[in-house]
Amino acid sequence: MNKVLLTGRLTRDPELRSLASGTAMAQFVVATNEFRGNGKERAEYHNVVVWDRLAQVCGQYLGKGQQVAVEGRLQTRQWDDDRGTRHWKTEVVATSVEMLSGRRKRDYEAESLAGQATAAGVGAEETAGDSIEPQASQEASTSSDDDEEMAEDEQVLVLA
Repeated sequence: MNKVLLTGRLTRDPELRSLASGTAMAQFVVATNEFRGNGKERAEYHNVVVWDRLAQVCGQYLGKGQQVAVEGRLQTRQWDDDRGTRHWKTEVVATSVEMLSGRRKRDYEAESLAGQATAAGVGAEETAGDSIEPQASQEASTSSDDDEEMAEDEQVLVLA
């Protein structure tokens, strides 16, 4: 049986790629700790590869430092380079990735900035760097051309 279960932290953000066939692939490294006798730890780094929809989800939601549980299988690839040297790479091909530490760090930062801006009386849209645009009422979007000129005067600037 070829089965791997890992729990550790990502050493960097996942690299998301799309192959020529359109298949999504993401790669990342998970660091795990081995606790030895004498109170010492030893870090081990595992290359992880995910495919298809799981790759897209990992690329979107995972970030450096997040704790994850990975389930998959070991796979060893070998190839010869231009000089004829043979190389081997062993990696975990994940079938399941579970987030153990919640949202990404930058999501917390964005939420924190939005909270600070609201407390200061500034809208979250302005803090996030988005431009604040007037929003027309629902009636304006369904009205005729003559009514649109009147609706433009009724536009409201939304700050919150």
